[in-house]
Parts: sequence; structure tokens; C-alpha cells
Amino acid sequence: MSIEISNLTKIYGDQKAVDAISFTVGKGEIVGFLGPNGAGKSTTMKIITGYLGQDGGEAVVCGISVRLQPLETKKKIGYLPEANPLYPDMYVREYLDFIADVHKVTDKKARIEAVISLVGLTIESNKKLGQLSKGYKQRVGLAAALIHDPEVLILDEPTSGLDPNQIIEIRDVIKKLGKDKTVLFSSHILQEVEALCDRVVIINQGKLVADSQLSQLRQENSRTGRIRVAFKESAGAQTPESGQPTHPPESGQLAQIPGVTGITRLSPNEWELQTQEPDAVKKLLLTLALQNNWNIVSLQSENQSLEEIFRNLTNNPLSPTAQAN
Repeated sequence: MSIEISNLTKIYGDQKAVDAISFTVGKGEIVGFLGPNGAGKSTTMKIITGYLGQDGGEAVVCGISVRLQPLETKKKIGYLPEANPLYPDMYVREYLDFIADVHKVTDKKARIEAVISLVGLTIESNKKLGQLSKGYKQRVGLAAALIHDPEVLILDEPTSGLDPNQIIEIRDVIKKLGKDKTVLFSSHILQEVEALCDRVVIINQGKLVADSQLSQLRQENSRTGRIRVAFKESAGAQTPESGQPTHPPESGQLAQIPGVTGITRLSPNEWELQTQEPDAVKKLLLTLALQNNWNIVSLQSENQSLEEIFRNLTNNPLSPTAQAN
């Protein structure tokens, strides 16, 4: 594993900013690291990169303990912090040359031009850092994180301040890097996480509340789901099987279906059903439709979005998963 976190803990006074969390990230994985403000994301990232010491547990990067060999792990890591520190009076290439010297990069000139092209800085590369927009400053920070060709990338809000076109460009860069590097990144833009990641790690109040593939996370949370069903108005229409007029059901009939916990009328003939058993309710709906001449014109389940799952997991500070960790 490229990143191994085991019972990691950080305490500030009476507060556990990071509370015994554990997870791993393998090579070639792009993992979204999520949590509300103050959850402990940036603290965890700073511990992994060696910028902050832990009070308990272990952080291991490429098989090397961050606590015991911080300089060796820094050689393996490219880090873009949330507060991107730059020298405003330095030119883009001058700054990247300075960072390359810090990392003792060989063939600096070629490497600098390569990362400038990779992150889309070419058009602004002759300017001073202080003259750049926030979006281009983020690109400089990403270029600096890549200058020594690290095995692991830690990106804290990498698309902060970028416009929609720039976000797509940086997303493509991260996807490309994720083919042969390990990428752990945090973001409050959950659409970006869905576009980039197959897996997410979510923490809340310093505790781990989720660590799974996005598909599995959706499946686990689809039990609290919604079903949308639309019926055809009768208007004298007849079912070909029975020859009887079709008609939509009444709200009371839908509410009495076993497994339905709530209903909302969306239009005269369209309903949203809340249920913890969407598959079973859909089967019952189809059976009842045949028995009662309800002509269903559409029937679909609505899985929770990542945003809804995130809110469910982080709005309750005493969720069972959090307590277990």
C-alpha cells in the first residue's frame, strides 16, 4: 500500500481533531477524502506529509514511517496544501526552479517545462506569481507538487478558485496522474469527487464514518430510497388484457402498500414513494397495477446522491459507524 493509516490520533487540548482513524490507499487509486469543515481532513493530510506530528497511531508512506523517517517520506510525496504558499515576487519558472533545487531534481529545465505544460501554465508562465489569478496560482502549486515526480500526491482542495473550464482541465490532469500514482485529495465539490473517484473516505468530528467504493456506498444507502411512479389518466382507455378502463390509484391505496413509509404527490398522476425496500415495493406496485388496472407509464428508483449520503453521514455526530471507530 502507498498510504497506510493506523489508529491515527491528534489532540489539541481537550479536543481530538483526529480520533484513531485507519485506512489505506493503494497505488493507482484516486481516493476522495471528505468531511465537513473542522472534521480533521487537513490535519490528517498534514500528518501524512510530515508537516505535523501525531499524538498516536502510525502513518506510513510507501512502506516508510512518517514519524521515524520524515525526510524519506517527503521525497515520496507531492503536497498541495489548502493555503497554497507562494512567493509573489518570484516568476513562475524561477519558483519552480527553486522547488526543483529543494528536491535535488536532475535535468531541471526539462522537468520544469514538462510540469508547466502538464498543468496548463504555459500561457501565464512568464508572469510573477503575484500577478496570477487564484486559479493559476493553484496550477503553480500543483506543478510544484509534481516537480520531483512523486509516487504519492496529497491534494487539499486542488480545484479551489478555479473556473468550470479550469476545473475540468485539472480533473483530467489528476485522472492522468492517477494511472501510475496514488492520489488522496479533499474537496467540498462533491461532483468533482464523483467524477474523479471510485472510492471515498469520509470523516466527521475526527472519526471515520465511511470508507468504501462509491458504488457500494450508494448501494448501502439506497435502502432509504425513493421510487417515482407515474400512471396514465383513464380517459376511457382500456387495458388490452382485461378490456377494462384504466385508472390511476388514490393516495390511500399507495400509502397502504407494505414497505411504503411516505408518499408525495408530484403531479395529478405522478407520485414519489419513500421506502427502505425499493425493490420489494416496485414488485408489489407492478402486481397491484395488473390487479387494479393501473396503467404505469414510468417506474424508477432514485438512489441517493453523494451529497445526500454525505449529509446523512456527517449530520449525526453520534452515528453508529462513528461510535464503532
